Amino acid sequence: MTETALTVHQTARPHGFPTAGHFTFAESALPRPAAGSTLVENLYWSVDPYHREMMDDVSGGFALGAPLEGRTLGRVVASRTPRLTDGEIVFHRKGWRTHAVVAPEETRRLPRFDGVPLTAYLSTLGGTGLTAYVGLTRIARLQEGEDLFVSAAAGGVGTTTGRFARLLGAGRLVGSTGSKAKADHLTREVGYDVAFDYHDGPTAELLGKAAPDGIDVFVDNVGGEQLAAAVGALREFGRVVRVGTISQYNTPGATSPRFDHADIVEKSLRLEGFLVRNHLDLQEELYEFAVPHLQSGRLALDETVVDGFGHIVDAFLGMLRGENTGKIIVRA
Repeated sequence: MTETALTVHQTARPHGFPTAGHFTFAESALPRPAAGSTLVENLYWSVDPYHREMMDDVSGGFALGAPLEGRTLGRVVASRTPRLTDGEIVFHRKGWRTHAVVAPEETRRLPRFDGVPLTAYLSTLGGTGLTAYVGLTRIARLQEGEDLFVSAAAGGVGTTTGRFARLLGAGRLVGSTGSKAKADHLTREVGYDVAFDYHDGPTAELLGKAAPDGIDVFVDNVGGEQLAAAVGALREFGRVVRVGTISQYNTPGATSPRFDHADIVEKSLRLEGFLVRNHLDLQEELYEFAVPHLQSGRLALDETVVDGFGHIVDAFLGMLRGENTGKIIVRA
């Protein structure tokens, strides 16, 4: 095992879109676990849209000059606690580094299911999948036959939402994305009925063509113009599930979407946001729902895997630019 470790630090607050210059790689001696903790060699890292929010000067955000954090899978390599055994694969949140010292309560043991790769625990079976599952079953309370519109549909949450919605008996699935190639992928591989490139015109017009009879549920990963268009397209008793606002992460001065607020009352709409960390009690339910479909092949993984920890910043910036299809994961 190597005697050195690498960590990624944020060096400055971005104003707009971040660049590689906002990060630095720091080398140090391999950390030594104290009694009651363990050293984990990280194997897979998740880079997520919410990391961009944490780069700003916000409560709970990234501290400058300190190791960043994120969802990670690693192998226990030097345990000093009977609660973790060398060789075990665990989930923890001390990512953006090659090695981490963690206490048992900071980790989660991963059940191993036949035919399910480790990367699934950062995508369909991880926070990405749990976000999609909570959004559909708890926030939208999706009913069989209902029609959905999903923004950022080719991203991690968007692809998983589409696949889960299809398994749950949804009606028409409409997605927006950033290119024709991604739109084609959504209809050809993921199960969307219609997908459009939001660059092709006003979203309200594109959505009107894709769902001329309206929609019942909007799963919103973007905000902005797409949120406004969806409010106009929702039928009576429609629901908006607010997951993220990626369209505004790099444009802090952007104006809020303009829509007819009377629609909220007149159509009895419900708009609700959530944080997946408040629904971790549903993790086992997610396994029960998704694992049999993964094993049968009815549910596929949508992942873009980047090799090498040295490319983690590039992977993060590429994700913000929309260069990935499905969940983006960095592999050691």
